[in-house]
Amino acid sequence: MKKVIEGSDVFKKTTPEELKSFKSFVKQRPPFDIVIDGLNVANTTPKATHSETLLAVVSELQQQGLNILVLGRKHMLQPSWNWDRQNMVKIKQKAHCFFTENISEDDPFLLYAALHSGVHCNFLSRDLMRDHKACLPDSATRRLFFKWQRGHQLVISHYVPGKRVQFQRISAYDTIVQTSGGSWHIPYDVNRADRATYEVPQKWLCLTPGH
Repeated sequence: MKKVIEGSDVFKKTTPEELKSFKSFVKQRPPFDIVIDGLNVANTTPKATHSETLLAVVSELQQQGLNILVLGRKHMLQPSWNWDRQNMVKIKQKAHCFFTENISEDDPFLLYAALHSGVHCNFLSRDLMRDHKACLPDSATRRLFFKWQRGHQLVISHYVPGKRVQFQRISAYDTIVQTSGGSWHIPYDVNRADRATYEVPQKWLCLTPGH
């Protein structure tokens, strides 16, 4: 956890006081079921204001009975066209919220809260977390982080204002080469399709011994 979140330059992204305050904030609350990168999610669509989008996402997840953490920045609390005061009040009623300084980076906080909450906790963000993988010291640790990321990262797959928010479903299986009963199952991409790091191949090649 320390390597992923802090690396060697964490205090270029936050301050010791802010990080200490956030760790205390997390420990004083029940484990979260999902951690939302508020600013990232709020920018999902140009068809709604930022606060409308974020409120719709939080409301959808609250209806699922989830304990939610929204991470944001303090400028989101300043009323404006994009950040409606009433929408922000409703978000704070439906979810735990922590707002960092405007110069801070969200990722270390998001990863800390998700890892601290346990294996059941997912996080919602389009960010690929490349900076954090780059901080890791060796390929084995990077693969471990990548595997955790694939299993815990949600993205919004479809959202039209006024309709239900849809999320990209997390695969229930591990997309690595597997074998059982003499058969081999190999995940692959069709025509070398481009994928984000949180996405997994959707096709499987199944090999069985010939008779």
